[in-house]
Amino acid sequence: MSTVAPIRAEAASLVSVSKIYGSFAALRSVSANFPVGSATVILGENGAGKSTLLRTVAGLISPTRGNATVFGEPPHRQRNRIAYMSHSTMLYDELTAMENLTYFAKLHRGDGCACVGSPEMALRAVGLDPTLTRPVGQYSQGMRQRASLARVLQTDPELLLLDEPFSNLDVSSAAHLVELLADFRTWPVPGGGARTLIFTTHQASLAEPLAERTLSMRQGQIVDISTRGSR
Repeated sequence: MSTVAPIRAEAASLVSVSKIYGSFAALRSVSANFPVGSATVILGENGAGKSTLLRTVAGLISPTRGNATVFGEPPHRQRNRIAYMSHSTMLYDELTAMENLTYFAKLHRGDGCACVGSPEMALRAVGLDPTLTRPVGQYSQGMRQRASLARVLQTDPELLLLDEPFSNLDVSSAAHLVELLADFRTWPVPGGGARTLIFTTHQASLAEPLAERTLSMRQGQIVDISTRGSR
């Protein structure tokens, strides 16, 4: 008897999305689906549209044309299920990692978002000591990236969006970050489901062990979509 493979729900979906700034098209009629539980890397050179696509999924910018949804709704309605980490660490250099995370946790609570994990738990999850008294401004780049990841992980996201997370990292730090992200995908989701990861990079070799799907972009368009088995 033949069986039919179950249809995976979409964590995020873009349908004919364009983003226009004056005479410049950052995205040009982009359509893509990101299944729940998948790990997708978006590859492309600077200016290809990777960051704009990610920020659209995060609900930080609105499409000029087309439609973006997260878990079947406009992204802003699902913000408590999304976490976005930009290529800038967005941390205060004069504060410790613990002070940074505590501050951002208070901001999220005031914004209607639940911080399920404590700052201490989030820091330990990325291998940082929450009692460390050194300010973030004195951290190595790898430590700063881990602290930045802890900042977004403490919101317990179902959909994690990372913009150039491996930028300026040495080989060892990049490998450690890959391990942390692989571990994140195994975290249980309250009520069932699975964690979804979408990240951008221009370093394909770093994405290989982590991503099941690859979207390649050029000049605001997706020019190729492949899966791990087909690459």
